[in-house]
Amino acid sequence: MSDEVQVGRVRVRLDLSYDGSAFSGWAKQAGGRRTVQGEIEDALRTVTRSKETYELTVAGRTDAGVHARGQVAHVDLPRELWDEHHGKLLKRLAGRLSRDVRVWALREAPDGFNARFSAVWRRYAYRVTDNPGGVDPLLRNHVLWHDWPLDVEAMNEAARRLLGEHDFAAYCKRREGATTIRTLQELSLVRGDDGIITATVRADAFCHNMVRSLIGALLFVGDGHRGAEWPGKVLAAGVRDSAVHVVRPHGLTLEEVGYPADELLAARNREARNRRTLPGAPGAGCC
Repeated sequence: MSDEVQVGRVRVRLDLSYDGSAFSGWAKQAGGRRTVQGEIEDALRTVTRSKETYELTVAGRTDAGVHARGQVAHVDLPRELWDEHHGKLLKRLAGRLSRDVRVWALREAPDGFNARFSAVWRRYAYRVTDNPGGVDPLLRNHVLWHDWPLDVEAMNEAARRLLGEHDFAAYCKRREGATTIRTLQELSLVRGDDGIITATVRADAFCHNMVRSLIGALLFVGDGHRGAEWPGKVLAAGVRDSAVHVVRPHGLTLEEVGYPADELLAARNREARNRRTLPGAPGAGCC
C-alpha cells in the first residue's frame, strides 16, 4: 500500500498529550461525542482559517478514559498553508485547545514517516494502588484502586511468562480481519515509595483491550486468586477466559512511541502493514 504524500502537501508530525477523563477516546465518532481527534482537527481548521478538515493519523488509538503523555500523530497539509502558519501554529493551538489536551511539537516529518505504521513500539503505563484507604484524591483519575493486597513479585513472575511473540487472542477483543499476534517486549511492575504500583507494558503494537486485560490477569495473581502460571495458561489456550477482567481505563497512560532512524522509516512503514502469522501456523512464511 502506497503512503506517498500528495504533490503540494507536506506531512507534519505532532507530539501531544491529553487527560482522557472527559474524552470518548481518540477517534472521531458519530453523535457529537467529544474525542481527542475531533478536538485537534477542529482547532487546526480554526487557527489556519481553513474550509477543509485535515485528518489526523495516530500512533495508537486510545479508548475512552485512557490518557496519553507521549502520543504521536501526523497530518498532511497543503504546502502553502504550512509555510504560512507553521511559525505561529503551536501557540495558536495552545490558545484554542481545551486545557486537557496539548500539542507540544509540530515539525515537518522525514520521508517515509507514518505515525502509525512507522512505529516500532508503544509503551504504556498502568498505575494501581492497594492502599486500604483508597486512592489519593488528586490522583483518582489516573490510578486504579484494588481493594486486596498485591504481591508485586508474584505479578512479575507471571508477567515474565508472557513476554515474546505470541497470539494474544485470549487477551484481545477480536476485530474482523485483524491479527492478534503481537511481540510483547516488556511487562514489569514496580512499587514506588508512595505505594503506587506502576506496570510498564511495551510491545510492537497492541490489539484492542490487550493492556487492560493483561493487567486484569496479573491483578488476580497479585491478590492470590490465581497462581503465577495462570496468565500463561490463558495465553496458551488462545480463547477469552471469563476470569480475565478488563480493568478500568483511567489507570492507563500511553507514555511513549518509538520510531527507527529516519532512513528506516519507509521500510518499517511497509513491514507493519503485512498481516503476521506465527511460525508453523497455516500460511506462515518460512526462513
